[in-house]
Amino acid sequence: MSGHSNYEFKNPVVNWLDTRLPIFSLMKGQAMDFPSPKNLNYWWTFGGILATMLVVQLISGIVLAMHYTPHTSMAFDSVEHIMRDVNYGWLIRYMHANGASMFFVAVYIHIFRGLYYGSYKEPREVLWMLGVFIFIVMMATAFMGYVLPWGQMSFWGAKVITNLFSAVPYVGDYIVTLLWGGFSVDNPTLNRFFSLHYLLPFVLAALVFLHIWALHVPGNGNPTGVEVKSGADTIPFHPYYTMKDLFAIVVFLMVMAAFLFFAPNYMGHADNYIPANPLVTPAHIVPEWYFLPFYAILRSIPDKLFGVIAMFSSLLILLVLPWLDSSRVRSGKYRPIFKQLFWVFVLDCLVLGVVGGNPAEGHWLIIGRIATAYYFLHFIILLPLIGLLERPKPLPASISEDVLADSDTKNS
Repeated sequence: MSGHSNYEFKNPVVNWLDTRLPIFSLMKGQAMDFPSPKNLNYWWTFGGILATMLVVQLISGIVLAMHYTPHTSMAFDSVEHIMRDVNYGWLIRYMHANGASMFFVAVYIHIFRGLYYGSYKEPREVLWMLGVFIFIVMMATAFMGYVLPWGQMSFWGAKVITNLFSAVPYVGDYIVTLLWGGFSVDNPTLNRFFSLHYLLPFVLAALVFLHIWALHVPGNGNPTGVEVKSGADTIPFHPYYTMKDLFAIVVFLMVMAAFLFFAPNYMGHADNYIPANPLVTPAHIVPEWYFLPFYAILRSIPDKLFGVIAMFSSLLILLVLPWLDSSRVRSGKYRPIFKQLFWVFVLDCLVLGVVGGNPAEGHWLIIGRIATAYYFLHFIILLPLIGLLERPKPLPASISEDVLADSDTKNS
């Protein structure tokens, strides 16, 4: 029969269920016994960290939805009610708010790891593209969640960002009216955003399932970029990587707990503790920190339409990255020129983040335009060019050879 496993579990109840619904044999084959490269480092633990953070956000979000009121006259007060009157409401609310920031910390590290080690290259193109879609859905979910407290920054952030769609020719005004549910940011807007913010995490969970499925077809990449040559190159995922992932998850949650208990508002904005007022514009409208690089790209272009195109292109260009990088060598570990340009690109993204948090005027505007130009230059010009001109270092014959070479180097 299709999908039937011959493995027999010692527990009779588990064995009885598995012969009728083979979930335990599936877990054993695809999680516990799954052959993984033996040289994975701690940068590979962020997949497990992200899965953990998704669960944290789902559970805390469902509990918050039980007490939140999606109405412009009551939303701000309902958040205060959660903070003051609901048992451990302050903890759940801060866990959700800081969890979003920590979620993005982990996803940015995960993306940069993929960029450095060439995780987007053949045969993992679909795996990478699904990851990009997950990132885009994450951003949409986070933006809609930021609007829900209905503070000053929530309201004006919603107004500024949704207004961007008005730059789209012919259908822009229709899209804005559809998002608003009327002709201004008001109660229908809040209801739409609450509904979508509740729905999208489940879409995210479905995409994560596809992402993991796509991972299990070619298997994990590894720091050398060399494919598995034999059984000697792999070890079972459990207990080796489950323990490694668990340790990394605990450390990551400890960092999150430090923010949660000692600086819960550090990554937020003070203006969001002021109720939304359509008649009072904040001195400086800024989104959450994880949107700042893309906000800087948007503001660096003088024309509104081209600014919107540039902002969305900065995300969509990641989808075609597997075909922009012309090098046959995956890992940046063996690509000397690529390695240097990678760190320049990381610095460029950090600069864009700083620029996005400052007013679009004076030297910040000039720096933002230079950083934006380099962002696209890296993908469109430099990656295809260095793939043709670069002379990579010799690759190891196998993963085992690389592991043994590293061991000899450490011992000597």
